[in-house]
Amino acid sequence: MNIQQELSASQSPSPLERGWGEVIILAGGLGTRLRSAVPDLPKCMAPVAGRPFLYYVINYLRMQGIEKIVFSLGYMYEVILEWLQKEFPSLDYDYVIEAEPLGTGGAIQFALQKTTAENVFIANGDTMFHFDAKAMLAQHLQHNAACTLALKPMQSFDRYGVVTLNGNNTISSFKEKQYYESGLINAGLYLVNKKAFLSKNFAQKFSFEKDYLEQFVEEGHFSGIARDTYFIDIGIPEDYNRAQTDFTKAPLSLNQINKGWTLFLDRDGVINHDNPGGYITTPGEFQFTDGAPGLFKKLTEKFKRIIVVTNQRGVGRGIISYDNLLAMNRKMLDGIENAGGNIDKIYFCTDIDSKAFNRKPNPGMAFWAVSDFPDIDLTRSLIVGNSLSDMKFGRYAGMYTVFITSTKKDVTLPHPDIDLLFESLAAFTEQV
Repeated sequence: MNIQQELSASQSPSPLERGWGEVIILAGGLGTRLRSAVPDLPKCMAPVAGRPFLYYVINYLRMQGIEKIVFSLGYMYEVILEWLQKEFPSLDYDYVIEAEPLGTGGAIQFALQKTTAENVFIANGDTMFHFDAKAMLAQHLQHNAACTLALKPMQSFDRYGVVTLNGNNTISSFKEKQYYESGLINAGLYLVNKKAFLSKNFAQKFSFEKDYLEQFVEEGHFSGIARDTYFIDIGIPEDYNRAQTDFTKAPLSLNQINKGWTLFLDRDGVINHDNPGGYITTPGEFQFTDGAPGLFKKLTEKFKRIIVVTNQRGVGRGIISYDNLLAMNRKMLDGIENAGGNIDKIYFCTDIDSKAFNRKPNPGMAFWAVSDFPDIDLTRSLIVGNSLSDMKFGRYAGMYTVFITSTKKDVTLPHPDIDLLFESLAAFTEQV
């Protein structure tokens, strides 16, 4: 494995194969059943552990390698759009707004106008299911399916109908809601072949479940992929209240870090001195922060893996040569290795576009790190960086965050995107 890897639109592979990484999120629900628990908001914006529930849905989908999101909006759409601009300024997204409710099918049909992929994921903004996008896509293409459904095994339930599969994972029927001892439920997450769906020439308003899935299941073109993982639908107060606990993260204590943890590090301003307002352009300009190489001996002993994630827009702009970037990284690696430390991999993004999936704060570099090192557990990982972009990157990926005040002395706690704060990498290492 190459220890240095460029992640850019032109040089890196697409997470879900080129052109497959699009999702429509249905986010127009009124949340009528939640009125007793939440204020007057779109259902997906119901606050959960200090964030709108939609925040967690977006982050999970992105960490599955989905790069573009189309939001299907309706009720109080202004609230969602304003929040997206503030919370996800670097997200690649588009949206449609229903003038009147179109039903789930009509909403999907309308939003597909904004997609370019042949097959598009569909998710609900008020439901979370830990599906595997790569596995779902592989089965969908293998079966040449018109629609693939993510299914969740359940026991002792009456809130949902049941989906039945035949031996080759083709869906044979949908059964009505009633009490079941066990069965597979529709988890509300789909992969739809755009051409096959639109060929049905539906009216403007219709139900995806009743008028598409149940109406055409006997054609044998729907597949289902079951996965017994986390699922929650916040549509009723009981599950909404459970979500508060499920999505509350324990405070970060450095005492809990052991060899099961992964350390992500920004480069400039953390490992080496930064050039505020400019770039570090040559190996000669690359200077370690005081004592930095020696710190890595302790960090290597403490953490399972150490990953460097760095934006290098200067290369994309032609200010830094590609060879000089590699040489600076090599200088960093040699200095750290000579001091008894180790870095598992360096990911760098040279893209200029702030919405590029691999450019921080977007989570692409974390996605690729987990792909390359499947033993990384992002819930037992932290990012140490000196910019709020690093902190957003950590939050989007599900890590803990540590802010270094080397270039931004005015940042203080409490801060929604920062867990701990230190003056330098040395001060952090001393406390680990």
